[in-house]
Amino acid sequence: RKNIFRVCLRFQPGAIGVLPRYKNSAPTMSIPRIMVFRPSWEEFQDFSAYINYMESKGAHKAGLVKVVPPPEWVPRKQGYDLKNINVTIKAPISQVVSGMQGLYQQLNIQKRSMTVQEFYDKTRQERHATPKHFDYEDLEKKFWKNVTYVAPIYGADVPGSITDPEIKTWNINSLGTILDYVNADYNVSIAGVNTAYLYFGMWKTTFAWHTEDMDLYSINYLHFGAPKTWYAIPPEHGRKLERLAERFFPANYQECKAFLRHKMTLI
Repeated sequence: RKNIFRVCLRFQPGAIGVLPRYKNSAPTMSIPRIMVFRPSWEEFQDFSAYINYMESKGAHKAGLVKVVPPPEWVPRKQGYDLKNINVTIKAPISQVVSGMQGLYQQLNIQKRSMTVQEFYDKTRQERHATPKHFDYEDLEKKFWKNVTYVAPIYGADVPGSITDPEIKTWNINSLGTILDYVNADYNVSIAGVNTAYLYFGMWKTTFAWHTEDMDLYSINYLHFGAPKTWYAIPPEHGRKLERLAERFFPANYQECKAFLRHKMTLI
């Protein structure tokens, strides 16, 4: 299955092109709309069946879908008081972005380990705080305007889950798909593929353009905190983005034909 492209290389001066400004003279493409689903509690019981249902509606054509769980679904009964989240972010990364005019490369520098509470305290510092904004469109503009300034800290790829283990429906650690059987029957555990990862973000943390491992679907649940912004390319147009990236990052393309999978390119 083709998965979504998600936004979020080494920066080599002179190795990137300049993003041109085109006049809107080309025929308008038909872009699939991103659908939002609000399943009932009954519909929510069978994960695979609901995936099939969304596909039957053509939701996969956009490359991204939003699912709003029913109110009966409570993934963590004790809530999200940080004192009760016993998680250590062992390898947080500082995301240093270089580039200009819409073309950027992201270098991740590993920092010392920290607790979730320590990470939260960093998000409250003035240099890392979300700026004042009128709406999320205004905030998006501020993101791209300031993307190369003040590297944010990202608590990425933290093995584990804070969903209650007794949750049987839409538990990312146990979705009841063939990937679970690979783990249970063959004892093959693939971090972030058939086991869950946690991500702790702050203002400007981002995930670079990429497709998922083995082009699988991915599923993400926002437990708490500020809204996230996602960018997606419809799978039928995915190769166009790859060709664009190859053109503007020729040095990276020469080093690796699949350099977008390195998750270091921002456009």
